[in-house]
Amino acid sequence: METQLLILPGLGNSGEKHWQTFWHEKFKNSIRLVQDNWDEPVREDWIARLNEAVSKLESPTILVAHSLAVSLVLHWAETHSNKNIIGALLVAPADVDSPEHTPDVIRNFSPMPLYKLPFPSIVVASENDPYASLERKQYFAEKWGSAFVNIGEQGHINSDSDLRYWEEGQLILEQLIAKIDTKN
Repeated sequence: METQLLILPGLGNSGEKHWQTFWHEKFKNSIRLVQDNWDEPVREDWIARLNEAVSKLESPTILVAHSLAVSLVLHWAETHSNKNIIGALLVAPADVDSPEHTPDVIRNFSPMPLYKLPFPSIVVASENDPYASLERKQYFAEKWGSAFVNIGEQGHINSDSDLRYWEEGQLILEQLIAKIDTKN
């Protein structure tokens, strides 16, 4: 059975030039989560929507989270589980604990959960991401039991980064799938 991707955009959704949008168009095995309020996210509402989507999954699925959605994955997995969630690609985690790096509208996602995830994961980070320091993202990866990949200076790895199909990210996703396959 083919592995599915559940694409989880962060604050403000991922626009038409975002790699998540390109991936959703490219990968027929992808589902994109739609939140009711992209601009004033409420953690409990976002978790409920994610849990609703996960409960409908019928095949092995990798969570592909960007920015605020990374903390969403951590909050969800802290109290929920599903055998179909087999891994997570955690791209550009936003530091929800840092008023210096992130807007107050996401403070209800704080504190960032710090525990080992129950499935394989990779944190992908950029050296010049305005929403979290590289050191903080390395710390998160360590706490979550995630592999860590530094892709150099790519900003917030979002639409402004102009990555289109983000081939490097697809290779990192393949690494995650290989890691999952060897685990099973």
